[in-house]
Amino acid sequence: MYGPGDVRVENVPDARLIEPTDALVAVSRACICGSDLWPYKLMKPGEPPRRMGHEAIGVVAAVGSGVRTLKVGDVVVMPFAYSDGTCAFCHEGLHTSCVHGGFFGTVELPGAQAEAVRIPQADGTLVVLPVRADDALMASLLTLSDVMGTGHHAARAAKVGRGKTVAVLGDGAVGLCAVIAARRLGAEQIIMMGRHPDRIALAKQFGATDVVSERGEEAVARVRALTGGFGVHSVIECVGTDQAMRTAIGIARPGGTVGRVGVPHYEA
Repeated sequence: MYGPGDVRVENVPDARLIEPTDALVAVSRACICGSDLWPYKLMKPGEPPRRMGHEAIGVVAAVGSGVRTLKVGDVVVMPFAYSDGTCAFCHEGLHTSCVHGGFFGTVELPGAQAEAVRIPQADGTLVVLPVRADDALMASLLTLSDVMGTGHHAARAAKVGRGKTVAVLGDGAVGLCAVIAARRLGAEQIIMMGRHPDRIALAKQFGATDVVSERGEEAVARVRALTGGFGVHSVIECVGTDQAMRTAIGIARPGGTVGRVGVPHYEA
């Protein structure tokens, strides 16, 4: 990506092992994240070009001498961040704060929109999948690289649990995965807040019990009407706008919790 709307397909040097803890992954499938749209629209003049892509699955093509848990031929999922899996933050489940970690799709570490990608801290980063590279599930398993984990993390952060009421703001991929997570965690009522008919239909298949298409104060009033005037126990905010956050706070009942994973794109 060179700038807003300027994406090019180019030949680049092959990915190679640099550190003993690296692995090379031949990319089988990769996808575009909603967060990729922000540099696509708003990348600043003068920023160096970078290869995008932080959601992928593939096959291990090579491993460094220090890699212990992976072998050539393993089918793996690549999360959006790399981590060593051993530091204090990783042990707390905060892998994106790993002291030896970082993110894909930067100038320093090109992303997975390519034939192959270098994976630092491979033992702590890659997860081996119990499938073959030609498995029919591969397209669905791609969700494990980001959106499914993000939706589940948001549900856990919002303290979704058995018998709870839940609202999900945003009917994109993360929001839909949050609905799946909320159902798995035993939520009694799951309110999907979105406006896209095809996505709403999926949300209902995944377990949404109610749909709210209004925005702003009307949305707050509608959610409260659906919850006896109290609001919900758990709010999962998957949009990132100022209005979405204000709505999230407005629909949370006293003592409720907001799990926020929408990438903020407004001035604080």
